[in-house]
Amino acid sequence: MIKRISWFISGAAAGIAGAGYTKRKVKRTAAHLAPVQAAKRVINGARTRSHTVAEAIRDGRDAMRVKENELRARRDGRVSNLADQLGPDDAVLVNGHPVQPGQVIVMHQYRDGPETKSKNSRRTRRGA
Repeated sequence: MIKRISWFISGAAAGIAGAGYTKRKVKRTAAHLAPVQAAKRVINGARTRSHTVAEAIRDGRDAMRVKENELRARRDGRVSNLADQLGPDDAVLVNGHPVQPGQVIVMHQYRDGPETKSKNSRRTRRGA
């Protein structure tokens, strides 16, 4: 008999706790889905996307200006690259190995001194 009463009391306690949790969860979800909250989420999302689009446009304009200046310099003869100076039978060697046309070569620059060990030793350049 005592076993049955203890199981009944523990089941009733679990049911009350579950009902309380479910009630809180339903209220929170209903408040989250209210029209005012939905409008706020839409407005915040639109703001975030508009900032992202504006930043992308700025970056595109910067890249356009850099490329335009580079093309004008090449047109005016102020700048040339290695490909302009090579003949059809010339070869380019990097570390003794020939480089194929269109092959990308990554060059590293190492500096001597204490600034190589700092956290801010990496530098970035916009538009490049």
